Amino acid sequence: MKYQSTRGRFGGLSFEEALLSGYTPDGGILVPETVPQISKETLQSWKSLKYPDLVKNISRLYIDESEMKTDVLNELIDRAFSSFTHPDVAVLNPLKDGLNILELFHGTTLAFKDLALSCIGQFLEHFLSKRKKHMTIVVGTSGDTGSAAIEAVKGLKWVDLIVLLPRGRCERIQELQMTTVIADNIHVFRVDGSSDDMDMVIKPLFMDAAFSSAHNLCSINSINWARIMAQIAHYFYAYLQVSPDCDSEVEIVIPTGACGNVTSGCFAQCMGLPIKMICATNANDIVYRTLMNGDFSVNPAVIQTLAPAMDIQIPYNMERIFYLFTEGDSRRVKSMLQEFESKKGIQIEEGLHKKIASRIGTWCVTDDAIQSSMLKCWEASGYLLCPHTATAADYCYANHSTDIPRVCLATASPVKFVKAVTSAGLTPQVPDAIKKLYDAPTKYVDMNLKDDWSKMLRDTILKVSKRVQEM
Repeated sequence: MKYQSTRGRFGGLSFEEALLSGYTPDGGILVPETVPQISKETLQSWKSLKYPDLVKNISRLYIDESEMKTDVLNELIDRAFSSFTHPDVAVLNPLKDGLNILELFHGTTLAFKDLALSCIGQFLEHFLSKRKKHMTIVVGTSGDTGSAAIEAVKGLKWVDLIVLLPRGRCERIQELQMTTVIADNIHVFRVDGSSDDMDMVIKPLFMDAAFSSAHNLCSINSINWARIMAQIAHYFYAYLQVSPDCDSEVEIVIPTGACGNVTSGCFAQCMGLPIKMICATNANDIVYRTLMNGDFSVNPAVIQTLAPAMDIQIPYNMERIFYLFTEGDSRRVKSMLQEFESKKGIQIEEGLHKKIASRIGTWCVTDDAIQSSMLKCWEASGYLLCPHTATAADYCYANHSTDIPRVCLATASPVKFVKAVTSAGLTPQVPDAIKKLYDAPTKYVDMNLKDDWSKMLRDTILKVSKRVQEM
């Protein structure tokens, strides 16, 4: 298995090289050169597997045995999930009104990002310690990615992590999960801007091939292929939980921001998994408009909502989705994305739009609807949803009739979103570990509007490299 850029200029990369990278120098992101196929017989043989075992089987298809032996791969994945609070790691909750909630938030930071990032942390440690090579990871976060990345790599000898978070635009608990980590290899910036603003600073670092190579830069947000790969297991697990005989299509409803999780579902579809996806969005509706009528254009500003991890206007993983649905036409993808980047919007060609929309539906949810769905779920089932998961539940409540099984992905624990829960008239039961964060010491640097963010970021990378050279 080799990896190549969505824009065509770079290819033949190993999994290790894909893992230790971010944006490619041509501005693209990495995808596998081929997509492995799963037969119905293989799918049926997986129906009794636990979630970690599905991750092992799927990862094996995308990582050559020559790069990582199976016993090593299995050991790393077992280690990745060893700190999860539920023995099954992912848990399906059948509720009233036909609502099936797949809980993906039983990791350290109480969000689904822990599932993939815990694996990436182990993969990084494996390859870098073997090579005695240091990497500097740069990641922008809308909330959950940053804390999960920090937990995955804090204290590692061969990794430094630089996190940019949007000051005042994520939940206080999310921010504290990042700023209270006092570790020499963790560097947190609170940025006076949105997630998209941060990406506009980070992307040029990776496109500067000389700088990126000199300082061994990589990313572990959903730009990184390993994130997409690990998340493919969500879809196989969800499918097998509600269709163990593998005799039905399954609809999976996904709270959607930068489209990393959705992209994993697209790869699951391409592997042969019979699923249809619904992208549930909040008021930041670029994905909704793209899927509804092909309007892939950025609104003037990111709107702050009760579901902050989805407050995104540039869903960069749409590039991988376009690549898959154009059957790997990198020239076409490059042309589309370059036009989008220059004009901040394009109209998707009708044939391509219809092809995507036939496999991926969509739903747009207001803050009022988020609150209403949280309250309805609590009153019907005594079950508390996080505001992101509520966007998916809202779709289910509004679309009762379905001939096929349906699963909603629960992307975070409600205890992380006190404001949203209380605004719905409900009371979150915040665990002591979260309460203690409010009194913990913090470590961060602010990036204010008047500051040169690019210079601050590059200076930090230079300092890290200097320290590493002196080790």
